[in-house]
Amino acid sequence: MAQITIDQLRERVRGPVVAEGDEGYDDARRVYNAMIDRRPRVVVRCVNAGDVAAVVDFARENGLPVAVRGGSHSVPGFGTVDDGVVIDLGGMRGVRVDPHNRTARAEGGATWGDFNAATHAFGLATTGGIISTTGVGGLTLGGGIGYLARGFGLSCDNLVSADVVTADGRFLVANARENEDLFWALRGGGGNFGVVTSFEFALHPVRDIYGGPMFFELDDAGDVLRFYRDFIQDAPEQFGGFPAFQIAPPLPFIPENRHGDPFLAFVTCWAGPLEEGEQVVKPLRDVAPVVAEHVGPMPYPALNSAFDGLVPPGLQHYWKANFVTELTDDAIAAHLEYGPRVPVVNSTMHMYPINGACHRVAPDETAFAYRDATFAAVIAGMWPDPAQNAANTQWVRDYYAATAPLSEEGGYVNFMAGDDQDRIAANYKGNYARLVDVKRRYDPDNLFRLNQNIRP
Repeated sequence: MAQITIDQLRERVRGPVVAEGDEGYDDARRVYNAMIDRRPRVVVRCVNAGDVAAVVDFARENGLPVAVRGGSHSVPGFGTVDDGVVIDLGGMRGVRVDPHNRTARAEGGATWGDFNAATHAFGLATTGGIISTTGVGGLTLGGGIGYLARGFGLSCDNLVSADVVTADGRFLVANARENEDLFWALRGGGGNFGVVTSFEFALHPVRDIYGGPMFFELDDAGDVLRFYRDFIQDAPEQFGGFPAFQIAPPLPFIPENRHGDPFLAFVTCWAGPLEEGEQVVKPLRDVAPVVAEHVGPMPYPALNSAFDGLVPPGLQHYWKANFVTELTDDAIAAHLEYGPRVPVVNSTMHMYPINGACHRVAPDETAFAYRDATFAAVIAGMWPDPAQNAANTQWVRDYYAATAPLSEEGGYVNFMAGDDQDRIAANYKGNYARLVDVKRRYDPDNLFRLNQNIRP
């Protein structure tokens, strides 16, 4: 079969095709993590599923690797590739809400900011991420941990249906009735099985929440972490807060003389009745004196976007992560040793709770296997200066080395670094063999290998 040329590809798609040498090429190849500098052969800014299918055919017939870019937040830079093809879904950001059936359909390039803006108008939401510029697609395909997970499950638990372009260029619908094996794998298995051009989610009544960040002195961090460990076991499921080691940014509610100091922060989110929020958060305030806080009623999208300014595009990124079933005293001691060493205001450690509704899904019901874990911890190294790459990467590695032996073997694929490929099987536990079978069925030649790859 004759290979498709780039000029022929331009004739087959509606969206812009940007090849090396074209105007705008450097902008088209840029991704969120500035540590990643790759030169694709071509970037196609798709505008519909037909474009995606045409680009998949082009890549397959030319034997080129494929990178799929949604929100572009992939820390390992999976949204770009040297001498390959980038399917950029950033032009496909529409969200359509069906308030009667409490569902919403988001195109593959939509961000959680797009999604929340559309659903909030109807007083509805589903579990999204912590940063609103994160792509709906990447977050959901890896599982989907966020503020609402304890109450409503992971993002992937709320996925009702997906439109998928597979490696052979077919357009498939995957849900509980059609292509059920693919639907199972998409819920946590990452981008291994095709390009999802739209996602349909179940929605829940959430308009305003009670929450926001609180800052505690490092001397009190151990008490706060021990309280959190015990409290979250049977806390009301509408509570979705988490602790973080965080350098205080220059915000008005933080005393000016404390800007730049490291703290143990706690981000609260109560999605139940607003009038109950203050009482739910009170036990946390009683643990230790609060140095500063910005807690109160706010629209859910306001909390989901509150920290966007700390993680703008163009930072250097290196992350590590593990699931945690039991936060032991030894684990807390390791966090108390390395967390306060957080190097810059952008870097952090977050420990998200994933019990509650997440535990009511069986480990083999979706590809996301760690249904017995209580926490998903991430050491997120993010900083602006490339000259600090070695030192700040080392902080992440040292912190991870101290906490990983006290955690589960696997971690959340969306938090994995590019050097974590050897952990893939552990990340899926007993589901890995089934994922390999699904991969063999839908992508036997591993066209979609730029991800935390499940090899066929």
